[in-house]
Amino acid sequence: MLAELKKKINRLISLYETTNSEKDTVIKEKAELQAIINEKNNKIKELEKRIETLQLVNTFKTGSLDQREAKQKVERIVREIEKCIAMLNN
Repeated sequence: MLAELKKKINRLISLYETTNSEKDTVIKEKAELQAIINEKNNKIKELEKRIETLQLVNTFKTGSLDQREAKQKVERIVREIEKCIAMLNN
């Protein structure tokens, strides 16, 4: 009976070590995936800003939007730049 109990304890220890190892692997994979997600999100934001800039440039080139809309876009961009400057100063 004692030998059987030792066997079960050793099996539990082995299962614990295996599970713990798997947990560590999953944690590492999660961190790597989170880093990739953050990188992709930053790229998306960068591309959205580029699209917005290109749309603004295109607006001035083609004159498809009226003056008021173009002025609002420029003002919004200026506000965003001011926010960035304020964040850099902090």
